[in-house]
Amino acid sequence: MSQLSFEFPDGSVKQFDDGVTSEAIAKSIAVSLGKKAVAAKVDGKWVNNDEPLHKGGKIEIVTSDSDEGLSVLRATAAQILKMAIANDFDNIHFGESDADEDGFFVDTDKPDTQISVDQLSALEDSMHKIIKQDLPIKVVFLSADDAAKVAGDDPYQKELVKANEVNGQVKFFQIGDFQSIAEGAVLPSTGKVKIFKLLSVAGAYWQGKSSNPMLQRIYATAFNKQKDLDADLEKRKEAHERDHRVIGNELDLFFVDPKVGAGLPYWMPNGATIRRTIERYIVDKEVANGYQHVYTPVLANLDLYKQSGHWDHYREDMFPPMDMGDGEELELRPMNCPSHIQIYNHHIRSYRELPLRIAELGMMHRYEKSGALSGLQRVREMTLNDGHTFVALDQIQEEFKNILNLMVEVYHDFDINDYTFRLSYRDPKNTEKYFDDDEMWTRAQTMLKGAMDEMGLDYVEAEGEAAFYGPKLDVQTKTALGNEETLSTIQLDFMLPERFDLHYIGEDGKQHRPVMIHRGLVSTMERFVAYLTEIYKGAFPTWLAPHQVKIIPVSQDKHLDYAKKINDQLRALKIRSSVDTRAEKMGYLIRDAQTHKIPYTLVVGDEEVSGNSVSVRKYGEQDTQSESVPDFIDEVSKDIASYSREED
Repeated sequence: MSQLSFEFPDGSVKQFDDGVTSEAIAKSIAVSLGKKAVAAKVDGKWVNNDEPLHKGGKIEIVTSDSDEGLSVLRATAAQILKMAIANDFDNIHFGESDADEDGFFVDTDKPDTQISVDQLSALEDSMHKIIKQDLPIKVVFLSADDAAKVAGDDPYQKELVKANEVNGQVKFFQIGDFQSIAEGAVLPSTGKVKIFKLLSVAGAYWQGKSSNPMLQRIYATAFNKQKDLDADLEKRKEAHERDHRVIGNELDLFFVDPKVGAGLPYWMPNGATIRRTIERYIVDKEVANGYQHVYTPVLANLDLYKQSGHWDHYREDMFPPMDMGDGEELELRPMNCPSHIQIYNHHIRSYRELPLRIAELGMMHRYEKSGALSGLQRVREMTLNDGHTFVALDQIQEEFKNILNLMVEVYHDFDINDYTFRLSYRDPKNTEKYFDDDEMWTRAQTMLKGAMDEMGLDYVEAEGEAAFYGPKLDVQTKTALGNEETLSTIQLDFMLPERFDLHYIGEDGKQHRPVMIHRGLVSTMERFVAYLTEIYKGAFPTWLAPHQVKIIPVSQDKHLDYAKKINDQLRALKIRSSVDTRAEKMGYLIRDAQTHKIPYTLVVGDEEVSGNSVSVRKYGEQDTQSESVPDFIDEVSKDIASYSREED
């Protein structure tokens, strides 16, 4: 019998007979490993534990207690779900399915009526029956013709058969008489899946393209232990309660209308108020720190982005150019930096002007795929809190520190405390995707690292995370659910000043090349509002809240004038106040103010009118307290002025 050679992650190599299974290989290493093994990867491709191997290569044993082992469990559950759906629904078509760290999903299409969320419980019962039978799951290889027969009149499976054909064969999983195209690896029998939950249904375009049919996606998850499922469901509940899309709908902050266009949010008055407050804060903060704010066009000649390199590196993320019919092609800008370069280049610059700081709340457009769009977090139109500083070489580290200190100030005002620093370098093994200048990269990366060391800040170094034109510092924050995302960046750029032939006149009267520093303090307005919405769970601090004070008269006839008088006083101080004039019961109006998470609810009746006072109830508190009108105005004014933080 011929021998197969397998190389293990530690570099060791062993020989096994042709037809050996990954389970047998695992047992040959250690009995305990054999017991925990659930699948393997050979040269990066999944194989079932009991699947005969006829080709050697690099092998990784996947165990049940690993993240990849959990994916195997979920892939198995996905196959069981498919079988249950096929048993329960006639004329059902199957799209894609997948298993990952978040769970698994199965896409379906039914010509008459799609599967609804109300039918998930019955589907779970059907899955439990299949699991109880402990049916073996076999791997079978079908010829292309036989695979096409299995696909039948299912248009999606026909496409998947073609996509998965290798050497005239297609790999299937078979449970009883049910056959499904193999995706990943699965456990040997249905009885191995014990703990799972069907979660929800939602629309999903076939292969993620908006031009394709909309399918029905069933989301689910599976675990090895009940306690892990319980913890996951609790986390999902918390995620739903913090989901900025859910809160955005409840508080009427924004909406996206597919009839107008996916990824193009409409800001309602409440959301616009939050955004406007942030924008005014940012502009004032930047102006106070020496930035000159500008407005630049959202369109530019395509040649500008060819010169900057964006067309070569980001073409797939840019919208198609608009042919103006006279040889000119206009492009919706994906980045603001070329526009700010034009501002710099409009005048002859002197060394006395440096550092020259330019900032803008600049609107940009990205051609995001429909499947990637999500509320305000992933959109096609966005406004970046953007800034570019032009400096001399000997000013780099000082300006870098100034920018970083400004970032920390902003974070403090928004009460953002959980963040880390990441220095992002180019990948030394894949330099062709970056600007070709080794000396520039070495100098820029050394300067960034030197500035961080000089400031005594902790950071991690990440190769392959740099922009194509230079290294950067990424500020990584924790979302409300503990996920990590980049909120702010500072990027050194020696490339664009070279490409655009930027100069300044030095003290010696000669031309010198500036260095460009890109920075964004709080990402885009869209992503930042989404982030804050989830962090605050919709209960925005007073200075950001769209409605800061709600005044409720006990009697519209007797107390309305007094309520309006207080309202006028507050609004004269630019406090966002309003009077609730609805003819509803007092308890309902108070609960409604709490539901809409208004920081201060004031109730005024006979006692308040006679005493020039208000009865104050803060959001989230049950008790009320009586305060004089001047004292309340002083309290709320200080709350807003301190960015709703306890003074340090």
